[in-house]
Amino acid sequence: MVTELEANRLISALILAGGFGTRLRPLTCTRPKPLFPLGNKPLSEIIIERLANSGVERVIFAINYQAELIMQYFGTGDKWGIDIKYAKEKRPLGTGGPIKNAQHLLNDSPFFVLNGDVISSIDFKDMLNFHIQRKDALGTIALHPVEDPSRYGAVELDHAHRILRFVEKPAPGEEPSNLINAGAYVLDPEVFEHIPENTPFSIEREVFPIFADQMKLYGYKFDDIWLDMGKPADYLQANKYVLDHFLKKTHSSSNKKVFISHSSEIEEPVHINSSIAIGDNVKIARDTHIGPYVCIGDDVTIGQGCRIENSIIFPDVQIDSFSSINECIVGEAATLGRWVKIEGLTIIGDYCTIKDNVTLTSGVTICPWKTVSESIITPTTIM
Repeated sequence: MVTELEANRLISALILAGGFGTRLRPLTCTRPKPLFPLGNKPLSEIIIERLANSGVERVIFAINYQAELIMQYFGTGDKWGIDIKYAKEKRPLGTGGPIKNAQHLLNDSPFFVLNGDVISSIDFKDMLNFHIQRKDALGTIALHPVEDPSRYGAVELDHAHRILRFVEKPAPGEEPSNLINAGAYVLDPEVFEHIPENTPFSIEREVFPIFADQMKLYGYKFDDIWLDMGKPADYLQANKYVLDHFLKKTHSSSNKKVFISHSSEIEEPVHINSSIAIGDNVKIARDTHIGPYVCIGDDVTIGQGCRIENSIIFPDVQIDSFSSINECIVGEAATLGRWVKIEGLTIIGDYCTIKDNVTLTSGVTICPWKTVSESIITPTTIM
């Protein structure tokens, strides 16, 4: 088992980042989910910064889908003062297989395993100490209360924080509690003995129940922020959280949470609401309303009289005059004409063209490189 002295060894974290992100298509057709911007910063970069600030010294990415893009962006980790390694899967290995696949990059001390599509307020340092203090612990799972635990893995705890039962995605009404698996673990190296090599494997279904039966699986409860970025609505909600909590700069003397790059050009008058991130070389024409909760990527051009709210605009997008965007995601290098209206969780894929006077609403999804010339007001995917 673990001693306090052993806890002073290299602290490592494995980020599970090999998924296909099917529920966020078409955006994941052209990039992996770890590179999705939140407040103009990739999701995994936010996770890495939090880990580095908590004393983690090495991060290993378990990668598969579009792995090269992740490796190209994060490199060796010098930018963040952290050692970054990669464990590439030849095929998807579930949630357990990537842990075994990364064994050669992890030392013989407890280590973190994190789902790569979760934003949370977990105190990683406190969670590690919680695990170390329980001398018999083989695993500690971060637990978060939710209204509907049937989408996740629910647990039952005893007075000593041991997990008595672990039920992965229980049927409604059969959950043992409202505490769910938050996708963050501290694991003892003994876990490697329970995972076969090069085999798709679920740690939630095939390892955690064993540890629970041995009374060596613990739950670390936290009550603040937990966001699973699985669906478009979740992605927009995660962006709101990041804009509210992670923006480091404000514009002028305003108390609003606003970051505007110094290289951007804004033609007055423009109304800038709170919780806004505007990237480099953005051009915004007069009489435009931005916000609340808007992320605008680099090199975006926005015409006169536009209105953008509760949305994420990827880099290199062109938006012509008098267009309106609300609760939507616009992919990289898309072009929107004049008097375009998109709303209601509509997703515009990369390099799409939306012609003048088109309205898209009610969860319309446009795949990359498509041109739309007519309005669509019912849920549809244009492929």
